[in-house]
Amino acid sequence: MIAPLAGIRVLELANFMSGPFCGMQLADLGADVIKVEPPGTGDNARLNVPHLPGGDGAGFHALNRNKRSLALNLKTPEGKQIFRRLARTADVVLENFRPGTMDDLQLGEATLRSENPRLIYCAISGFGQTGPYRERAGLDLIAQGMSGLMSITGEPDGAPVKVGIPVSDLATALYAAYAIVCALWEREKTGQGRVLDLSLFETDLALEVWETAEYFANGKTPGKLGSAHRSSAPYQAFRTRDSYVTLGAGAPRLWKSTCDVLGRPDLFDDPRFLDLAARKRNEATLAAIIEEVLLQDDSQVWVERFDRAGVPCGILNTVPQALNDPHTTARAIISEVEHPKAGQVRLVGSPIHISGETLPVSRPAPMLGEHAVEILSELNLSRDDIDRLIEKRVIEIKG
Repeated sequence: MIAPLAGIRVLELANFMSGPFCGMQLADLGADVIKVEPPGTGDNARLNVPHLPGGDGAGFHALNRNKRSLALNLKTPEGKQIFRRLARTADVVLENFRPGTMDDLQLGEATLRSENPRLIYCAISGFGQTGPYRERAGLDLIAQGMSGLMSITGEPDGAPVKVGIPVSDLATALYAAYAIVCALWEREKTGQGRVLDLSLFETDLALEVWETAEYFANGKTPGKLGSAHRSSAPYQAFRTRDSYVTLGAGAPRLWKSTCDVLGRPDLFDDPRFLDLAARKRNEATLAAIIEEVLLQDDSQVWVERFDRAGVPCGILNTVPQALNDPHTTARAIISEVEHPKAGQVRLVGSPIHISGETLPVSRPAPMLGEHAVEILSELNLSRDDIDRLIEKRVIEIKG
């Protein structure tokens, strides 16, 4: 077992994507992530289609491996007390509610950290804990639109398009996991926890590296480029005889090799394409010339030719094609785990490899409240105490 974060306990109070994806990164690295869910529905991602046998959404399974579940009613006095007891044993509390929600529950960072100064409290929201938009609902789509990300995504003459994955949620989750690990490292030296504030909106701004740099440099508003690059050419998807390939050849050596592979060495000395700036200025003309040649053969043929010449090139795959690619198999990123109700579940595991080993999927996504007895027993509650909490609907156990 590879477990760099073994011994770290995380309490995750999160729905859908950003919080759960962050918690999963920590769980994959060996942290004990306790997913605290509301009784009844639990994490709303359990309701998303398609459903696997047992009723939970396939996306929930993909986001919540390696965690334990405690279905706890935080609106009851007993539920609040149990959570505070858990927080005193925890290293991290991770939540992605609207700002103020945890304070309304009397479980905000000030309360929890007064009882556990070593606690790292990480809050993910749409717009952050301060500022005029702090109380707004912040979905991935809203963040992509308001941050300008959708204004630069899609074809130049097309309607606004969001990125094909919920990049605001996912990237904020990765920033949060990174910040948590840094705070844990700092705590080793200071003995004190930290309060971390991350927002989907600011993550998108931070990801707009080329676009913000261009605007700060010349004041121009960046536009949509399709699959092209902001400052390099050729660097985009091109049609071939049977599908598409992606090709990136901005560096002088790569551009020379590209001209040779295309059988057009004359392009290298063409004044329209003499350097990167010229190629970018005449990008549409250059793309048309390249595509005219590529249409003469199939994608696999071109990939092999460019690969031999050392030019970055790849087939534009569908998701199933990518999952079944022999390289995917060789890297062992696809995992299978046995779930008590869903049976054998296939998941894309962590892309992190440590000393030649992949991070293990040791637990399937939990059933709602599956680990309540186990977790509460660790707080020295007796079985009679736990049964009374079940009767009073403070906790719930399904399965």
